[in-house]
Amino acid sequence: MWVIAGLGNPGSRYRYTRHNVGFMVLDQVASRYGIKLKTRGAAETGNGVIEGQEALLIKPLTYMNLSGNAMRDIMKYHMDTTIVIHDDIDMDTGRLKIKRGGSSGGHKGIQSIIDCTGQRDFVRVKLGVGRDIDVPVEEYVLSGFSRSEATVVEEAIQRAVEAIGCIVVEGVDSCMNRFNVKGN
Repeated sequence: MWVIAGLGNPGSRYRYTRHNVGFMVLDQVASRYGIKLKTRGAAETGNGVIEGQEALLIKPLTYMNLSGNAMRDIMKYHMDTTIVIHDDIDMDTGRLKIKRGGSSGGHKGIQSIIDCTGQRDFVRVKLGVGRDIDVPVEEYVLSGFSRSEATVVEEAIQRAVEAIGCIVVEGVDSCMNRFNVKGN
């Protein structure tokens, strides 16, 4: 079974912020594959089938910095088939990157997952949200996208949904070659 988690912050206040692109992608995955999400404990979850493979979708409701609390138990059993979708301020807005393992890169949601599970080797689907050096990071990631960015972000979300389907069918390496194109 594939475990696919989108990171973000719960509540309408954060719904369309940069930090919530993981939730936005997961919502689109759920929509494309007809998977209904329901609140269960510290997460919204839904079981379904993606490209012929069983999948569990997860949106931790613990706020970004505590994402690992909601992921700890499930990742014990599905480490090799876990995909985590999250924002990345060190990539241009709209850029998509698939990666397996590594450090958190300063992302507190990813660090929480690493700290709570002791694992680093899960697959990450990262979406660039850009960076404004004149705005503190904590404020910037909780801000919305400009009108000009909105179209770019929507296209990136759709590419991320395609990338997740690709990973499930073809594996990480093949999809990294296809989706990790500079300028993408």
